[in-house]
Order: sequence, then structure tokens, then C-alpha cells
Amino acid sequence: MCRVERYLAQELPERNSTASRYQSWLKNYVKPKWAECLLDQIKPLLVEDWLKKLSLAPKSKSHLKNLMHVLFNAAMRWELIPYQLNPMSLVRVKDGSKRMREPRVLAVDEFLQILEHIPEPFRTMCIVAMCLGLRVSEILGLKWCDVDWEGMRIGIRQSYVYGKPGAVKTPASQRWMPLDPSLAKKLRHHQLRCASPANKEDWVFANPGTGKPYWPGKIQENWLVPAAEKVGLGRIGWHTFRHSHSSLLHALGVDLKVQQELLRHADIRTTMNIYTHAVPAALRKANSKVVRLVLPAQVA
Repeated sequence: MCRVERYLAQELPERNSTASRYQSWLKNYVKPKWAECLLDQIKPLLVEDWLKKLSLAPKSKSHLKNLMHVLFNAAMRWELIPYQLNPMSLVRVKDGSKRMREPRVLAVDEFLQILEHIPEPFRTMCIVAMCLGLRVSEILGLKWCDVDWEGMRIGIRQSYVYGKPGAVKTPASQRWMPLDPSLAKKLRHHQLRCASPANKEDWVFANPGTGKPYWPGKIQENWLVPAAEKVGLGRIGWHTFRHSHSSLLHALGVDLKVQQELLRHADIRTTMNIYTHAVPAALRKANSKVVRLVLPAQVA
């Protein structure tokens, strides 16, 4: 097998969240199965069968297949195997791009119900997530120097994942976002609540006990999930707000290219295929328009 330790030392992605995920997959799945195998023993059908037997979601299996592909590319670059078609290209993962369940989308009134049960500063974090559609890693990566009060805009420059600052997900993610006056007012109130006058290099959402950003998983389990369950909306996560933001843009008839810019997607197909879900009220309104054409009032 391609020398996993060498890969860990030389080839890990720079982005902290991706590197951490790769390290976890290598440790828990790849090394236990393939570490003692020679490269020419690792055949596509064997890998395919291994993936089928893993108790993972199809999308996770697809990620593992991609990691195996990366490892074989490294082996060719290091000249451990001849330059050839990467054998992992032949591995198939059933429903690899299919979601196990549709992402949860919140209507505005549902979001407001949830907010009633979430304390500050997490309430303001949720408002930022819903209003701007930011990933939670980007919210935690905000510093006060990223807020341009005069220009009424906010810069997305970095992320904060697993206790470390790092790059945003893609180059397209790094961008200035418009800051609505109402949201700016919320952020000003949050700034005034901070224990000490905010330094420009301070994190916007810092734990006062550590001076570093909060852990999003703890906020989700301690506040987001209980709040949503309390009002009968089931389980939600931080990404629910991003999906909901996208759906509201769509329901308001915002141009698709503008939606892409606001969500900072590198590929417009991501905006079209993953993040845009019509909210129920929009579905009903659109359907009613069709029904009125097909069944005019005098016929009904």
C-alpha cells in the first residue's frame, strides 16, 4: 500500500478541516484494511466490496473512494507504481452523490420560534448565519477588523475549525458581503455586550473564558437542537441556516447568479442542485398560479 505515513507528512491538504478529516479516515478505515497490502494487491473490485460493507452513508463512502484515488495518485508521483490510469477511477459507489435525507429548511416564522429559546451570544450567531448564509466556520472566523462599519460590509477572510484558524473553503468563499443596517445594529449590540472594548483583532464570537471562538458542536447540541425540538421542528444543525438562507433567496425570486454570489459558490451548479429548495409557501403559491390557468374561476 502507498506509504500512508509519507502521505501524512508530505501531502495533506493545507486546509485544517480537510486535513483533519483525511487523518481520521486514514486512521480509522484505510490503514486497518490496506496498510499491509502491496499496491498491486489493491484491486478496484476489492475496494468496491470493502466500501459496500462499511456502515457509512453513501456520501461518506464516496469520500473514502476519493481519498484512495488521492493515495494512488501520490504513489504514481513517487514512482512506486507505473504511470497509468488510476485504478480507483474504476471503483463505483452506489448513490455516492445522493443524500440520505433532504436538508432541513426553516421558514422565517420557524426560525423566530427557535430564536426565542437560544441565549446570547449564540442568538446573534444564528441571526448572522440566517441573514448571510455563512458557514459556521466562517462565522467563528470573523474578527472585528473584518467589519467595515462605514462601507456597511463584512469581509469573509478565514475560517475557524477544530480550534484553529485556516483558509475558507474555496477562493470564491473569500469575499466582501453586504451588511444590512439592521444586521449591523445587531452586531453593534453584540460588540457592546463584550466584557472589554473590542480590539480589531479580537474574534467577533469569542468565548470570554478562553478568548478564542466557541466550539460549534457544543452550541449545536446544547442550544440549537433542544430549541428546535422544543418548538416541534425536529433536529437542526448550523448548516440548516445556510440552506434556509438559500431557499429564501429563491422564494424571493432573486436572480440565480446573484444567489451564487451571495452564497459564494465557485460553481453555479452547486447553487442550483444542492442549496436551493422551494419553501412550502412558495410551492403553494406557484402551484396556485398553475391551477388558476388550468381551472379558471368560472369553470371551478
